[in-house]
Amino acid sequence: MAKNTTRFVCKDCGYEAPKWLGRCPSCGLWNTLREESLPVRVSDRSGPKLPALSLADIPEAPSYRFPSGIGELDRVLGGGMVPGSLILLGGDPGIGKSTLLLQVADRIASPRKKVLYLSGEESAGQIRLRASRLGIGNPAIYFLAEQNIERLDEYLQDIDPGLVIIDSIQTVYVASISSIPGSITQLRESTAKIMELAKTTERVFVLVGHVTKEGALAGPKVLEHMVDVVIYFEGEKNFSFRLLRGIKNRFGATDEIGLLEMSGMGLREVLDPSQIFLSLRDSGVSGSAVAASFEGSRPLLIEVQALVAPTGLGYARRMASGIDQNRLALIIAVLEKRRGFNLGAFDVYLKVTGGVFLRDPAADLGIAAAILSSYRDKPLAADMVFAGELGLAGDIRPVPFLEARLKEAVKMGFRRAMVPPGAANALNKELGLEIIEIKNLDDFIDKVTEG
Repeated sequence: MAKNTTRFVCKDCGYEAPKWLGRCPSCGLWNTLREESLPVRVSDRSGPKLPALSLADIPEAPSYRFPSGIGELDRVLGGGMVPGSLILLGGDPGIGKSTLLLQVADRIASPRKKVLYLSGEESAGQIRLRASRLGIGNPAIYFLAEQNIERLDEYLQDIDPGLVIIDSIQTVYVASISSIPGSITQLRESTAKIMELAKTTERVFVLVGHVTKEGALAGPKVLEHMVDVVIYFEGEKNFSFRLLRGIKNRFGATDEIGLLEMSGMGLREVLDPSQIFLSLRDSGVSGSAVAASFEGSRPLLIEVQALVAPTGLGYARRMASGIDQNRLALIIAVLEKRRGFNLGAFDVYLKVTGGVFLRDPAADLGIAAAILSSYRDKPLAADMVFAGELGLAGDIRPVPFLEARLKEAVKMGFRRAMVPPGAANALNKELGLEIIEIKNLDDFIDKVTEG
């Protein structure tokens, strides 16, 4: 039995109110609450009571994965795709989500493992044009323009695909729900229906999700809770590099990354990212430093550029590309408070090359070195790499995976590394790298000036 009820749901943040309001109490936006009718399920307790099982009595499920054909995507997935899993891929418009999934479909599709591509945003002709541009003409890929998700099981029986791609989850709907596609209720019900199909048929489903202007997946957080894997596809349109970042993975490690490069023939794997990020570096210019970052299970050497210029306005500007702007403001505040640099009279611009967004706190030392170099207009040593977290008290804190970072630095030809205290002496002998340990901000500035 189902009883229809009416709710008012904010289309931006998902807040549910019992009555219409002009302004959403959660996100503060005006005219975002929309009326929705949804069925209320009545629980049925007439069935038999299920017994509770001991953990030791539960048989282990066999672990089986099949490759996607793109090694960087397999890295983020934890080694490949798990049958019966539901994967959510989010990213900005035009970043290359459909291109990536069409290439995955081409690598997987075969007479024994067909692929069903359901698109609610593009026509069959548009998909065919993209496939022709990528050189894809695999007959085992089937296109479907059906948006009613309740009919999907019929197509699964007819085609019997091993992989189903739905582009996007915001365009499909459940016919029994009266709200429009993309609404909070439709997202929840459609995902629940797809999850049921994935678990009962042991097929892999990949959902494409829209993102908000802040870069987060649009819709309620329950969507991310329901799926097995959440992957963000990041990058800037002006750069050719794209980053796959794992946020959630029930079958592997989280916070793993994969690096791809967009070309005229689609996306290509980047096997040596540090070489690409440093290939155009000019070491004779002030304001340039190399930070030893660590993303997922991969060390990355990335150039950080800073420009410190006298401000012509009443207040100093702080602009950052590739890191959180609040993080830049924090590092500047520490330099001003703990060492007395008059950065309040200067504009500070920071840029991470290659279009990569750095979240690793170990890049703090490289950022501070770049700012100091530009402030004093003195280039840093060309063979120096930086790794360390900057505390609010001016202390330099240890970072994990230091050995892996330094091995990557040696591989790229660096001869000196400025790191937090406590680095083992064995690293110095084993790697053939001059390790400079620094305890605090004063020690850091003095040694950077000497170098």
